[in-house]
Amino acid sequence: MLVITGCIAACSLIKLAYNNLPEVSYWWLDSYVDFDSTQTPRVRDGLTQVLEWHRQNELPRVVDLLRQTRTLAGDDVTPAQACELVEAIQARLLALAERAVSAGADVALNLTDAQLAHIERKYARINADYRKEWVDPSLKDQREKRYEQFLERSEDFYGPLDPAQRDLLRRQIAQSSFDPREIDANRKARQQEILALLRRLQAEKTAPAEAQAAVRAFVRRVADPTGTARVRRHALLEESCRNIAELHNQTTPGQRSKARQRLQGYEDDLRELASAL
Repeated sequence: MLVITGCIAACSLIKLAYNNLPEVSYWWLDSYVDFDSTQTPRVRDGLTQVLEWHRQNELPRVVDLLRQTRTLAGDDVTPAQACELVEAIQARLLALAERAVSAGADVALNLTDAQLAHIERKYARINADYRKEWVDPSLKDQREKRYEQFLERSEDFYGPLDPAQRDLLRRQIAQSSFDPREIDANRKARQQEILALLRRLQAEKTAPAEAQAAVRAFVRRVADPTGTARVRRHALLEESCRNIAELHNQTTPGQRSKARQRLQGYEDDLRELASAL
């Protein structure tokens, strides 16, 4: 359940965070691109429009997902039920990504060679940081780091875990097929695909409609890969759903009550945001 909730609402200051998403998103994008003075207003305007669309069209759906999750949180759950919620969240994220295609294509068509080089350097720094944090450490250290992360998230959602629940987390992590080297390789491949797409759009001076189609096709490939990548993603999803259900089913009535209260708070905040038109 906590993984599902983390996908929906990343922090307790959700109203403040949501209303500031255009500003935060702009600075995040700027760290990759280094926008110039002519690009900045267009990017900011595009982000604001996407947020307003999301507030009107997607927040009610997210509120409904929170309500479903809160209802399930009071009882035992099956891996299938967990996966159903995760897939519903992924569908909402895909809808958001597709809505942002127009603004994204506009940015892509107006990048300079210097900005493409800036993106490539940013990727290199991200990759170096990930390698240092996840690939280079020993398997023991990797597992300990994951355990600490999952423990923190679990206790933020359910309250303190007892020794048996902590042992379950450690067993799940020890048995996990999580491989930081695989993640590293996949991310690098995606980065190269993005750079190739951006350079092609720039070199061919692609028409806006064609650029949007190309960006949308990339978004859909990432969301729904084929071949071995699809099989691997499905296996990881099933593993996550089993782990979510197994931990939740070992929680106490008090822990489930805390989880439901947390979900209710998220639900109330998002409902208020959705009504603030």
